[in-house]
Amino acid sequence: MSTKRTNDKESQTLVATSALNMSGASNARLLGAAVAGASELSLFHPVDTVAKRLMSTETKVVIVNSPASTALNLNQAIFKDACNKNFFSKAGSLFPGIGFGAVYKILQRVYKFGGQPVLKDKLTASYGAEVEHKFGRDNGRTLLSATAGSMIGIGEVFLLPLDALKVKAQTAPEQLKGRGVLDIFVKEGFGLYRGAGWTVARNAPGSFALFGGNTAAKTFMGVGEDGARATWTQDAIASSAGAVSSITVAQPLDVIKTRIQNRPFDSPESGMSIVKNLIKNEGAGGFFKGLTPKLLVVGPKLIFSFTVAQHTIAYFTTRFSQ
Repeated sequence: MSTKRTNDKESQTLVATSALNMSGASNARLLGAAVAGASELSLFHPVDTVAKRLMSTETKVVIVNSPASTALNLNQAIFKDACNKNFFSKAGSLFPGIGFGAVYKILQRVYKFGGQPVLKDKLTASYGAEVEHKFGRDNGRTLLSATAGSMIGIGEVFLLPLDALKVKAQTAPEQLKGRGVLDIFVKEGFGLYRGAGWTVARNAPGSFALFGGNTAAKTFMGVGEDGARATWTQDAIASSAGAVSSITVAQPLDVIKTRIQNRPFDSPESGMSIVKNLIKNEGAGGFFKGLTPKLLVVGPKLIFSFTVAQHTIAYFTTRFSQ
């Protein structure tokens, strides 16, 4: 009997089913989020580069009734100076900013996926009973999770300098050529926080939708009922719901944020000026430029990291408790 219980425990450790809201020890949350960030970066950095370059392209890329012109525009927008080179050169051109990307992505995921559950626990302890009484248990849990995510998303602005340098390396590497990291930070200073307001405006609803959509989907699937925990498949489905909601809601502001960040350091153009020019030159559809490829290629990236974070947090929590 003792052997059976031991085997069952080991089996649960390997499966590492996750809880409704990434509950677990603080060290497990931080380590699990770091693993998710590193895994995401290693697999999806080229995909992120493609999405950023498409969003930074201010001319029409898709030409109706002209597949050849569309293909040519895509080739130039995605591969830039390597557009006429061989396959390996083109592939290599999708890895700029990997250093900035590594620091930014791991710190971002540790902060976001490790911090949201902590803040959610704080909100639940202070306002949980009141919110659940007013909105119902399931809606209340979802609202608290979404609100904690939104607050964490706003605080994410402190990582903006690393994000800005990553975007510049991906979309306008000539602005960084011949300059060291220390030199950039010293000379540009708070200029690296350009677009902070737009970043906050993007992150608040985007993170609200990410964590709210994830919790709502898990609740719909019965996770949390009588202690029920999510399987890998359920986590992937819930992460998909959150990711698609987040990307779609944040896309218009993400386009503005990206264009602000890829401007030269001394560019005086404001966010509102970018908005006016976008509407004038590209129409309202310009706000959603890159949405489809972003859902297809960036969506899986977010789904992957969110799913990995939830399960690795559960895994490490189980390991550390033994």
